[in-house]
Amino acid sequence: MTSETEQAASQQALAGRTGIWFLYDGDCPMCRSVAQAVRIRKRYGSLHLVDARHAQDDPLYAEVTRRGLSLDEGMVIYADGRFFHGKDALTFVARFGDPINLTTIVSKGLFRLKAVAALLYPLLRATRNGLLRARGVDRINNLGRSSRPTFQPVFGEAWHRLPEVMRRHYANRPFTADLTVVEGMMDIACHGPIRWLAPVMNGMGQIPAMNERGVAVRVEYRSEPSSRAFRFRRVFSLANGKTYEFRSRMVQVDGPEMVEVMRFGLCWRFRYGWDGERVVLAHRGYAVLLFGWRIPLPLGLLIGRSDAEEVAVDDESFEMVTRIIHPWWGLVYEYKGRFAVVSTP
Repeated sequence: MTSETEQAASQQALAGRTGIWFLYDGDCPMCRSVAQAVRIRKRYGSLHLVDARHAQDDPLYAEVTRRGLSLDEGMVIYADGRFFHGKDALTFVARFGDPINLTTIVSKGLFRLKAVAALLYPLLRATRNGLLRARGVDRINNLGRSSRPTFQPVFGEAWHRLPEVMRRHYANRPFTADLTVVEGMMDIACHGPIRWLAPVMNGMGQIPAMNERGVAVRVEYRSEPSSRAFRFRRVFSLANGKTYEFRSRMVQVDGPEMVEVMRFGLCWRFRYGWDGERVVLAHRGYAVLLFGWRIPLPLGLLIGRSDAEEVAVDDESFEMVTRIIHPWWGLVYEYKGRFAVVSTP
């Protein structure tokens, strides 16, 4: 079946389901204990437990996979046509669970607030993964069994409306060794705070803080065989004959929201979108990654807000621009150029 037909079939099959559906890893002692202990308030209807290890033919499993929700990174609750994954599933239990149930009481104490859940959930996930490794249990790998590109669930329904070059540009699949390469020429300019911070930023291997035109650039997008994330390697060939490398790692946070992790754990969080003419990367803040936790950093007043966009030129090439706008200084950084897709998976 085509992806559109598969989508319609899975959504139609789920449309008639009422109550709460809990999709979890039955081989994980912690997940199994939570699933079996959960009690939902009666007004939300019946609770249905589905072991993902034995549910590959279930429409719920298919739709979760189509949406890019990894069952190795968290359980899923389906209720009222909505999906709650990972920390959001535990937050759901905290909000709608039976108030006299012990699991609900613990969940309320830990996961009622999303900010707290975001901090604690990586620790719980690491504990879960450790338990499975200790027992010699393989990953469910529901996304690895899918041939869909990593970015298809990020763009959602807009994926099939993207220009051909954009779908080729974002062709990498999760849990593979896929490699996509683009090459092009860029102009780089920095002013104000970015220019003053240039020696520090360049020394740390962050975005190239310099003023130079006509820079030849090669960008490699490499998937990680063990996760949904993929790595960037950008090589800038400078006029002085030297090269500058900017490396980072990108992973989906929630739906269209992504986080790019650079050296020393510095993070840029942003939201992907398609406005009918261009791919838009909208700023959602900065953070630092410490022991698996993303701690927000108030860098907006120091360096400004980062946004980016990409526009298709033809089936082989696209133009992109990244800008940092400071609330006082205005445009303090910009790099832009045209790229051609030279290699895809």
